[in-house]
Amino acid sequence: MTTDWKKGTLLFSILALAAGCANRSSPAATTTNEPIATKTELAANTSSTSEPNAAARPASPADSAATPSRPLPTRDISFDTVKFDMQKDEPFQRKMITPAIEKLSDSKIRIRGYILPSFQQSGLAQFVLVRDNLQCCFGPGAALYDCIIVQMNEGRTTDFTTQPVAVEGTFSIQEIAGPQGKCLAIYHMQADKVQ
Repeated sequence: MTTDWKKGTLLFSILALAAGCANRSSPAATTTNEPIATKTELAANTSSTSEPNAAARPASPADSAATPSRPLPTRDISFDTVKFDMQKDEPFQRKMITPAIEKLSDSKIRIRGYILPSFQQSGLAQFVLVRDNLQCCFGPGAALYDCIIVQMNEGRTTDFTTQPVAVEGTFSIQEIAGPQGKCLAIYHMQADKVQ
């Protein structure tokens, strides 16, 4: 399932990236602080258990003592980790995403990349994180797996920089479609911090 964008929050940045016309001297679009309106299409997770009636069995104090609630560790990944086989100009299909990438969905990650420039330079609540600084690999038809839509957690912002940044937060797979229905982005991150 895809989400149609009624508002141009990051649409122009993504379109410019896909068309290969984003560069440092010509900012792609204005970024606003409105939340990104997307839906998550998650792979169905089925869990198996050795006890057939385990789901119906009430939790005992021993169960909760055995599994204390701890925050999940943050995994360091790169854009190579989320790369998959896709030919240039080939339409995206969800089945292209590998099982290893699907397993990353809803996990805490840290990834390094560059903030795609926009007219707004400070107080960014959302931005597009790209693999490269746009000087070599973003020609026409840039790969879908080379960008991540980043939405900062409420009350947090970051500033544009030409230097690489490390973004930490929760990774998910969300298809974002443009006005003609073409998939413009597939990765999303709810970010805790940018360094």
